[in-house]
Amino acid sequence: MAIFEGLQAAQQRWHWLAYSGVVTAKTEPLPPLLTAALQDVATQAAAYSASGGHLDELRNVVAVDTLASKPAATPAWQQFLSQAETRTAADLDQRFASLQRQIRDNGVTYNVYADEDGPQRPWSLDLFPLLIESQRWAQIEAGVLQRTRLLEKVLADVYGPQQLLKRGLLPPALVQGHPGYLRSMHGVTPVGGVRLHIAAYDLAHGPDGNWWVVGQRCQAPSGLGYLLENRMAVSGQFPQALEALRVQHLASTYAALMASLKSRSPAGEDAHLALLTPGPYNETYFEHAYLARHLGLSLVEGGDLLVRDENLYLKTLKGLVPVHGLLKRVDDDYLDPLELRADSTLGVPGLLQAIRAGRVLVANAPGTAFLESPALLGFLPGLAEHLLGQPLILPALPTWWCGERSAMEAALPQLQDCVIKPSYPASSLRSGFDAVLGRSLSAQQRDEWAGRIFRQGEEHTLQAYLPLSQMPTWQAGRSGAQSAAGIQPRSVMLRVFVVSDPVQGWRVLPGGMARVASAAADIASMQLGGSSADVWALAQGAPDSAAQSPPLSAAPLLAQRKRPVTSRAAENLYWLGRYTERTENLIRLARLTLECLHGEEQSSAPLTAWLGRMAVVNTLVLPGVPAPAQARRVFERSLIDSLGSSAGATSVGYNLRALKMAGSAVRERLSQEHWRVMVRAEEELTRSCATQTPGGDDPAQDALKTLKHCGEHMAAITGAQTDRMTRDDGWRLLSIGRHIERLGFLASALHGALQSGSVHTVAGFEALVALFESTTTFHAHYQRSRDIASLVDLLVLNGDNPRSLACTAQTLRGRLNKLASGSSEAPSPLAQQMPDPSAWSLAELCDQPNQGRLSGAAPALLALLEHCQASARRVSEEVSATYFSHASDSKHSVGTL
Repeated sequence: MAIFEGLQAAQQRWHWLAYSGVVTAKTEPLPPLLTAALQDVATQAAAYSASGGHLDELRNVVAVDTLASKPAATPAWQQFLSQAETRTAADLDQRFASLQRQIRDNGVTYNVYADEDGPQRPWSLDLFPLLIESQRWAQIEAGVLQRTRLLEKVLADVYGPQQLLKRGLLPPALVQGHPGYLRSMHGVTPVGGVRLHIAAYDLAHGPDGNWWVVGQRCQAPSGLGYLLENRMAVSGQFPQALEALRVQHLASTYAALMASLKSRSPAGEDAHLALLTPGPYNETYFEHAYLARHLGLSLVEGGDLLVRDENLYLKTLKGLVPVHGLLKRVDDDYLDPLELRADSTLGVPGLLQAIRAGRVLVANAPGTAFLESPALLGFLPGLAEHLLGQPLILPALPTWWCGERSAMEAALPQLQDCVIKPSYPASSLRSGFDAVLGRSLSAQQRDEWAGRIFRQGEEHTLQAYLPLSQMPTWQAGRSGAQSAAGIQPRSVMLRVFVVSDPVQGWRVLPGGMARVASAAADIASMQLGGSSADVWALAQGAPDSAAQSPPLSAAPLLAQRKRPVTSRAAENLYWLGRYTERTENLIRLARLTLECLHGEEQSSAPLTAWLGRMAVVNTLVLPGVPAPAQARRVFERSLIDSLGSSAGATSVGYNLRALKMAGSAVRERLSQEHWRVMVRAEEELTRSCATQTPGGDDPAQDALKTLKHCGEHMAAITGAQTDRMTRDDGWRLLSIGRHIERLGFLASALHGALQSGSVHTVAGFEALVALFESTTTFHAHYQRSRDIASLVDLLVLNGDNPRSLACTAQTLRGRLNKLASGSSEAPSPLAQQMPDPSAWSLAELCDQPNQGRLSGAAPALLALLEHCQASARRVSEEVSATYFSHASDSKHSVGTL
């Protein structure tokens, strides 16, 4: 009670009536949005005000509605606004639009379960950073370091002698009744001796000027990847302000974390580290891929790993590779189906035994999740005095665990001034509930909650309500809407990260991530549709210059390190190649078909029949659509309507989405530019198809323009795959996937053109060459000659033409050999199943001799084309069985091979 009363007194000294029920972030109307008439940003900042009763981060005072004049902004904010290189609202609107475009282009996403439009949306980031001056940051830094040392000692005792439980300093029911307490880890000292390698603390800036600890995340804290993206995006908009304010750098903290993980792992500096993710459908998967790429870690799922003889291994194309450390992003109870949740498919059987044997480091150590209970916060002040011999530097909000009768009886009368939180996370045994503001409840509802708490006290924790401070945010103007661009206050909560350090023990990441509440919310939560903001921790002197360049490893060690290719990554890279090639083929086929149906070649019946058949076989149109000869316009309309659709037909849009999905599963292997082009290609096709009107003047021409732009994007994707990726086994499988798809499609196209007779017309001949993307080459080599011999020479036999069957088959043989043995010359059983171009001859494949310009094809040519198609199908199946057999059922389609 004394702590609670002290907080009340401090708030009253700031003329704040939060506990009277008068002021809340939800019920207090926000100041009106500043209008576009205030074009000068300095004028807008001067007119800006936080809601009454909330600390104003711009001025560092509590906002009072009755004040006639407003205090000046803090020196840091004044300097930021003066160095922001902007003077008008229009300029800030442009910067905000640029920021949002960068977020979309980089594919930064977060699953928001409260979003009615779907769970996944682009990451939300505000234009302005949250500024924390050096003196205040030093206090935060000291406070969270102290708490991390305290929590490490608590973990060591709870999983060791348990003196805290025996002496009653921690209630055994709270700790051992928490699902995050793992009995199987009792008595285990993890390798390296550290359990907490990453800890995150949620802080609120109260009206009394203090930063209060609201919660702590110790199991698998999220945010380290998002805040890096935030920093790069926001600093790019205000580079001069970043330098002028001496904002502390982030890079050295990540380097320290990696050095710590390696030094504490069983293999030391030679350790192979991996990041364990639940997979692409996890809400923060973007961050997992981002961190893996940034830190140089292998991104793995549970199915990629294997425990054998108490050692952890990664299943790769070259066999089992030892793993010495895991940065886990999987909740503890899913880590090991042998000892924890038997239904888990996210973990690794036997992992806990490998940890107990000291063969693998896991960060954070399993069993830290019970520290996240809000109930624990109420016991930390006493534990700090007992274990550290000092009071906490950063105060925790007054918190009562209602599993203790005395605490419940003391807190229940103040229910309307508290936040009701679950003591334990939701599980199969507990339904759980979201945090509830006591002040938002009616008298009847408060009585009902009081009864529920009285009956199940241990399930409930009460925490004093604290109105969050408010920071200035930029709200962009909306075209055609009432709202105009301007600065508006939003409630904010700060997340600060502490990471292990091989020299200092732990270090604080200088900055963090701010979570910004939506306009109508009084809780800052990304899951409830909130936003984020970069956090600039200002330095007293020059920022740490060493932070920009982590120490280099020894050259011999660098030479030995090669990124292993997991079977899962290999499968997704293989299908990334297949979908890339398939999408390109379908774009060319769709363009040729539309030009044929809509252009001068309408009279060519063989050409129309061949292209129509190819469109049906490759599902460019819906099943059951009449052939072009029966209903040309119906066929054309179906082809256009199916371009961007995923329903029924597997046209261009379907394969672009499949391409993007395969790429998302290997994001850590793709450059930002590569991913950005994939995102834009899919978005622009979807947008173009959605804006086409069924009754438009010329839908075929609109569709052709869309396909042209999409083809340009695919050329960029192909360039990125060809010229921007390391030539490892993963890339070889991507190339194998592309060439298998190419071989099957082109052999099928040529076979159909020959059988239909369309190749014996000028238009059909030219269309076939265009489908092979060889028009320029053909005309350069053969001028205007249009005979089967020249066609076969270029499209089948020419080893210098990358679109020919000979070049495709030979490339496949070399890639398969290299994949199997490391040498492109050593024969492999898979490569020997491919046709051997060295055995092909023009005399055998063409009729002899024929003086006609359009001569016929020999049966040997048709047989070869059928052999190429069969080989592509067979090798595709063998590649899957050989390299991907350990994986679960594939999510990828086989297509038309």
